[in-house]
Amino acid sequence: MADPKGFLRVPRAEWPRRAVGDRVKDWDEVYEPDGLLPLVVGQADRCMDCGVPFCHEACPLGNLVPEWNELVSRADWHAAAERLHATNNFPEFTGRLCPAPCEAGCVLAINQPAVTIKNVEAAIADRVWADGLAPPRPPERLTGKSVGVVGSGPAGLAAAQQLTRAGHTVVVYEREDRAGGLLRYGIPAFKMEKRHLERRLAQLSAEGTRFRTSTHVGRDVSAVALLARHDAVVLAVGATAWRELPVPGRELAGVRQAMEYLPLANRVCEGDLDASPLSAAGRHVVIVGGGDTGADCLGTAVREGAASVTQVDIRPLPGAERDGTAEPWPTYPHVYRVSPAHEEAGELGFGQRPDADARLFAAATLRFAGDAAGRVRAVHLAGVDEGRRPVPGAERVLRADLVLLALGFRGPEVAGGAVGELGVSVAPSGAVVRDAAYATDVPGVFVAGDAGRGQSLVVWAIAEGRAAAAAVDRWLMGSTRLPSPVGAHDRPLTP
Repeated sequence: MADPKGFLRVPRAEWPRRAVGDRVKDWDEVYEPDGLLPLVVGQADRCMDCGVPFCHEACPLGNLVPEWNELVSRADWHAAAERLHATNNFPEFTGRLCPAPCEAGCVLAINQPAVTIKNVEAAIADRVWADGLAPPRPPERLTGKSVGVVGSGPAGLAAAQQLTRAGHTVVVYEREDRAGGLLRYGIPAFKMEKRHLERRLAQLSAEGTRFRTSTHVGRDVSAVALLARHDAVVLAVGATAWRELPVPGRELAGVRQAMEYLPLANRVCEGDLDASPLSAAGRHVVIVGGGDTGADCLGTAVREGAASVTQVDIRPLPGAERDGTAEPWPTYPHVYRVSPAHEEAGELGFGQRPDADARLFAAATLRFAGDAAGRVRAVHLAGVDEGRRPVPGAERVLRADLVLLALGFRGPEVAGGAVGELGVSVAPSGAVVRDAAYATDVPGVFVAGDAGRGQSLVVWAIAEGRAAAAAVDRWLMGSTRLPSPVGAHDRPLTP
């Protein structure tokens, strides 16, 4: 280890955020642009290089965390970049978007604040690009095999890059006008600026990966024809079939899905629109759903100039500390967290609780009420107990003229897409059924990411893309030299 007493003498310090009053005026990332690199060398010193690195086990990618922590502590950025990229194609994505299960599994987290693994990862990724350490790596020779990848989110991009580097001719099909999937139109720019995505897309293109955007497989091009054209097809279409909220008033104008709202805001940032037709400007916004997508809506609504914003979470208010009985170390604990969006809403006075949190916990939506013109005007809520049953007398009404449903996703869209046309089996959960080699029951068709796993994390998407690429390469060539993430095989694959 770099410093045997580093964790004793150096306290945990995280990437500082820009002042709320400044960052809500733009769509730039919430962090101080020059605040990370000076911080992480000392933070990497806190890593104890444990004999059994649970951070490594907690990461779906199997990231070699202690190794690159030690290299960063010695300011050996080139070697750290090599070790990080050995397991992760896109560390600048995970360093900004991943909830860091590695930190929950850090041995130091048993009784102290964990090592800031996520921040170190982001710092390495940023230094990689600043120092020109991420050149394209085209294959030395081609195999003569071709693979079609349907979907250009993190799973599709990871699979495409790995297969291209293995020498296969890879074509990525994306139904939107730009590649990136949810990284492009689902994740707000204040969480990850699109320049990070653009750099990786340019790298993939330089390596030989081909992109066909504005191509909806199953509509613009036949999925069956695609399978005939390629030696293998990888379905990385994500889980985009959103969950509904079947309560009275759902049909009212102004009650929309989060994934109808967020892409429009992203298109404004891309310069496609002058303003979003669903803009929260001047409106009273209620977000139903307490997860990350709901928080993304919250931060977006604040930046658009909402009159008020409330996020409704059916789950109870979590505690500040890990429940050692229900969620023992090294599992990822459900504890009270304040995201940048929650911090912004609280500081700007949108709070619903004494500590200025804009979230309402333990609250269920009963119905939406509207005006004579059929537009939503209020949300009727009920408090719920630990079993999520309504508590008599704990009802309240929130003013609302824009309601955003952020309730998660069932699985991939089946009708009108590649999943439906190819006829692959779909589990009751909505996810595509696959075996341990990521193969569906249609020969030559594989599935990776949320489409097969169900709604999950960006780190899982990249891990599955890498593992599926190794499986496809083995299927095509009889063997493979592509690495397969250790974490991708020790959990059930079929929902």
